Amino acid sequence: MTGKTAFETKYGFARKDVRLDNWRLAPFNRWSFQNVGELVPSAHVAAASGGEEQAKSLGALLEEKISLAGGSETVEGFLKRSDTDGLAILKAGKPVGDWSAPHMPFGARHIIFSISKSVTAVLAGILEGEGLFDPNAPVTKYIPEAKGSAYGDASVRNVLDMTVSLDFEEAYLDPESAFARYRRSTLWNPGGGSESLAAFLMTIQRLAEPHGQTYRYRSPNSDMLGILVERASGKRVSELLSEKLWLPLGAASEMSVTVDMEGTARTAGGMSMTPRDLARIGEMMRQGGMANGRRIVPEAWVRDTVATGGSHEAWQRGTMVFLFPKGRYRNKWYQTGHDSGAFCGIGIHGQWLYVNPKAEVVIAKMSSQPEPVDEKLDYDIVAFLEALSRMV
Repeated sequence: MTGKTAFETKYGFARKDVRLDNWRLAPFNRWSFQNVGELVPSAHVAAASGGEEQAKSLGALLEEKISLAGGSETVEGFLKRSDTDGLAILKAGKPVGDWSAPHMPFGARHIIFSISKSVTAVLAGILEGEGLFDPNAPVTKYIPEAKGSAYGDASVRNVLDMTVSLDFEEAYLDPESAFARYRRSTLWNPGGGSESLAAFLMTIQRLAEPHGQTYRYRSPNSDMLGILVERASGKRVSELLSEKLWLPLGAASEMSVTVDMEGTARTAGGMSMTPRDLARIGEMMRQGGMANGRRIVPEAWVRDTVATGGSHEAWQRGTMVFLFPKGRYRNKWYQTGHDSGAFCGIGIHGQWLYVNPKAEVVIAKMSSQPEPVDEKLDYDIVAFLEALSRMV
């Protein structure tokens, strides 16, 4: 009888056990969320050349207590309970500290799921500032073939703010749903390769309600946004990320984004990066669109996105009002409505980019939660992130 491999000892299962049909399930996601490119075709975006980053310990902060709904917990205790893989905290742009689970080395990349939407919207903001992208234009200005679909009479603004009246449900766990067909078109599920992502998007129909009235969280909108920025710019998403964001940001490590059979980027959820680099995006937004002394995205766009824009009424009609009762949603970013002015990007399975302007703190939290959505845990995570940002 042979002994366990180093892989099995570290993760508790063999590499051959991780497949396209189970990579988002626990316990396999502890490895797959850091290695998506071994399962799904991906485009890569190189970082600027520079020295290797070093982890900075959170030290005694890990033993500090935080009060949550179920009682007080230590910082480290909550990180473990919430299946955190990696954490990075910045204060006034400087690293406060990092934390990694045993199965995620510092500097490893991790999928950020729907925070990809927020990153893609930054590209849209950059192009808008360059006069190449009109958020008030009809979708068909850039994608004429969207006529006849739900997007045929929608505006780009509807796409950006998730107010397209889309007849589609985010049924993460139903293998027979339209959502499963959507996942196959992205090559995220077995059986893909016969229908492209763009082709699938053009088949989705609309509800009777007019566009613009209700916030509806529908991921296809954000894949549509990726196609919109490609059409407006004439460049692939991976090229735009490199030229407009990753190199100007001073990112320290390579990032990647999954692609479909035609090379179309999964801008709704396919990006992977390190916690530190994700935090850099949050810091750029906290700084009003600036990084390394240069402007990346217009200040007016950032202010509209994180503070003043978005329909409170549309948010109130949506299904996520429970998390941020005073919130809004603008350009794929959440405004919390908290006194701290906090805003964030959120992804399934516990991905968070939380920016607290009042405390000058940015927190990137990457996780491998077993469930795609855990509303009870989300309450605790928001309280944890608010408390942690005040402590550092």
